[in-house]
Amino acid sequence: MKRLLGTFIIFLLVLSGCSNSVSTKNEQTSDGSKKLEIVTTFYPMYYFAQKVAGSSANVELLIPNGVEPHDWEPTAKDMAKIQDADMFIYNSRYFETWTEKVLKSINDSNLKVIEASKGIELMDALEADEEEEKHSEHTSSKDPHVWLSPVLAKHEVDNIAKALDQADPNNKDQFEKNATALKSQLSNLDRLYKETIDKAQKKEFVTQHAAFGYLAKQYGLKQIPIAGLSPDVEPTLGKLAELTELTKKENVKIIYFEELTSSKVAQTLANEIGAKTEVLNPLEGLTKDEQEKGLDYIDVMKKNLESLKLSILE
Repeated sequence: MKRLLGTFIIFLLVLSGCSNSVSTKNEQTSDGSKKLEIVTTFYPMYYFAQKVAGSSANVELLIPNGVEPHDWEPTAKDMAKIQDADMFIYNSRYFETWTEKVLKSINDSNLKVIEASKGIELMDALEADEEEEKHSEHTSSKDPHVWLSPVLAKHEVDNIAKALDQADPNNKDQFEKNATALKSQLSNLDRLYKETIDKAQKKEFVTQHAAFGYLAKQYGLKQIPIAGLSPDVEPTLGKLAELTELTKKENVKIIYFEELTSSKVAQTLANEIGAKTEVLNPLEGLTKDEQEKGLDYIDVMKKNLESLKLSILE
């Protein structure tokens, strides 16, 4: 009897979930057409897509904020969300490394798949991380962190807007208007970075992992990463000793860490050279504090610039 009751309850929950899904699927835009269902991978992709789509589409975030996305893998439920969507937006196969395998397993020829970084010439991992040893596992990889350059972020916005225009021509004018407004904000952000960094007395900044290669290249800075492209890979003792010597020589006062991963290595190096630690957010997901304060991509990028000032303006 208990087993039958349990089965009945599960059935009702599934039925309720399906009902909710159907009602969401049938949402309409102001002109009466069906809203696009868009699934995005991690925060920057969600932010760009949501800003361009506005109220004319339902945009969902797959990797929750507060979760470090480098090693995240989708569950069966996540794969179902992708399959049920009209459009799937991700940054790059070099960041969301699971996408190729998942997309091959999805049986839906109607799903529009958008690689937002398409058309951007990605840097080799060694170019992004000059301190990386030549026999590293990343020698044949690419640096996917393009969203941290406001200039390259505009390219990703263009790719997303173009895909939305094609998927829902009835709302093309709205998508293009929203994309233009977002790109204007990104241009202002680019101008703010350029004007600030043009006054820099120092060009070097030390980061927990090599996420800021494109930002550094865009504005003539030099990133010195403790670890490589993955924040989970800790440096060898030899590499740490080299960094200690280098940062002492460069008179580094700030070691940057990120809040979604352990700051242990950054703190160790800071203690070794008598430096302070500060947050430099790679925007791979908003922290709980940032969410509670209502901060978004633009806000966090401005906070990053304020944090960078501590290293480059003396």
